[in-house]
Amino acid sequence: MDQKRLFLAVAISLAILLGFQYLVAPHLARPPQHNALQLAEEANKHPVTTPREGGPSANAPAAPATSEAVPRNVPRVKIDAPKVEGSISLLGARIDDIVLKDYHETVSPNSPLVPLLEPPSEAHPYYVQYGWTAPAGEAVKLPDNNTVWAASADTLAPGKPVELTWNNGAGLTFQIGLAIDDNYMFTVSQTVRNTTGQPVKLFPWSRIRRDSQPEVSGYYVLFEGLLGVVNNTLQETTYSKAKSAGEKQAGLAYDATSDGGWAGITDKYWLVSMIPPQGTESKVNFRYIDQNGPHYQVDYIATNPLTAAANGDVTTVSHVFAGAKVVSLLRDYQSSLHIPRFDDAVDWGWFWFLTRPIFLALDWLNNLVGNFGVAIMIFTVCVKALFFPLANYSYRSMSKMKLLAPKMTAMRERFKDDPQKMQQEMMGLYRAEKVNPASGCLPMIVQIPVFFSLYKVIFVTIEMRQAPFFGWIHDLSQVDPTNVFNLFGLIPFNPAAYVPLLHLGAWPLIMGCTMFLQQKMNPPQPDPVQARMFQFMPIVFTFMMAKFPAGLIIYWSWNNTLSVAQQWLIQRRTRLAKPSLART
Repeated sequence: MDQKRLFLAVAISLAILLGFQYLVAPHLARPPQHNALQLAEEANKHPVTTPREGGPSANAPAAPATSEAVPRNVPRVKIDAPKVEGSISLLGARIDDIVLKDYHETVSPNSPLVPLLEPPSEAHPYYVQYGWTAPAGEAVKLPDNNTVWAASADTLAPGKPVELTWNNGAGLTFQIGLAIDDNYMFTVSQTVRNTTGQPVKLFPWSRIRRDSQPEVSGYYVLFEGLLGVVNNTLQETTYSKAKSAGEKQAGLAYDATSDGGWAGITDKYWLVSMIPPQGTESKVNFRYIDQNGPHYQVDYIATNPLTAAANGDVTTVSHVFAGAKVVSLLRDYQSSLHIPRFDDAVDWGWFWFLTRPIFLALDWLNNLVGNFGVAIMIFTVCVKALFFPLANYSYRSMSKMKLLAPKMTAMRERFKDDPQKMQQEMMGLYRAEKVNPASGCLPMIVQIPVFFSLYKVIFVTIEMRQAPFFGWIHDLSQVDPTNVFNLFGLIPFNPAAYVPLLHLGAWPLIMGCTMFLQQKMNPPQPDPVQARMFQFMPIVFTFMMAKFPAGLIIYWSWNNTLSVAQQWLIQRRTRLAKPSLART
């Protein structure tokens, strides 16, 4: 019965791992392939806002009604910063052309740089825009998507801000001041100068717009979509949920009033997020509009209007982040700009209390040794040391169980017609020898949360993206690229392209061998059926784990190797200390 409990515990662990594997899909998705961004954009012919009755919350930016063709060649301001390049369209004042200088689409240094924002003229329109809305019932000539702005300079760079200006010809001058730091943060100031004799009230707004259906990885373990921290609570809305809710609520998938926070759209590694003035109340909306294609939008609009006094002006300052979700950088912005929970842009998951410290440990070790793969191996040693007392107890019990195997076999044969008596005798033997038959499954069970959390860290953090190890592993976040079924590349044929199961790399084979060795050191199963099933476990795990990131396979292989060494040493000491256990 105790052996069956042990088998059941291991079987449950295997079922969890198998279920987890199928939930996260058979292999890791690679970043979508796009053409290089061009420095041209088409103008959007549709109104930016649709004022409605009911107060300022109804005056948020609305989606374009249709998708009309517009010219591509429009005036632009160049963006030239250490980590980004691109341009800003003066037609509509959009930040719509951002390319990340530090990231390539593949591990090849000659592959294209990763594009983040794209003009509406491209295949995947994605941009940031700022503007104003007048209170309901008031007629004010405002800038829109057809407005051509004047720029104070032709290049935006760190320490070289640019100011966009437009005069409505009726006494109001609108200005959008743009500055960028050495990383991915823009500072945006919206100013209204009033030369009329009457005060003017306006609602400033900002929006992030994605006018196409983005390609997503589709993994349960990864969130991609519309997200933000509203009233210190993380809000996440997937594209599918935004579509479902938007179709039921006239395009509005989520809305709330907040006095700060941040909101935007996230991909696996990239984030575009608006950071409104902290402490100033505004309305945040997540939208989906289906008009000649899908459109996703996150927008902010001030709850209370700003008043430009007669012959005066008024300004509001906010920020927008457009770049890679580097954890240390997000945390720096979180501290310096007082952005609540900004590092939650990284999908830490349900086990955040494990994934965060695991990432911080790996990142620190990587900075120390200069290799994330080596950092994973050192981390594994630390985990083994942390669980050493538990593993030591477990392996001692398993060693005693192995030495007791002849006695247990004889006992089963002697009492095969009396199961109750056999159970009583076995329990008495366990008590006499101070053996816990269920302790053998403890090391595997306690490792499952660490395993899941490490998988999450390797899968979602950009620090692990394209991080090399040694030899043939050039990206720890991807599967082992070698394949035993084409003799590790000697045969110019990829069988996995036809049968996905036929991809088995070198590191998964190493892992399978270490698991086989560890299994051989465990007590033999007296039940022949259980014994055969246990014999197949290394094979099943080898094929199953072949689709996991190489970094996780290295962790599992090294962990097995350390366990084998620890178990061998304990078994040797147990045999020397308890020679009587082997006697029948």
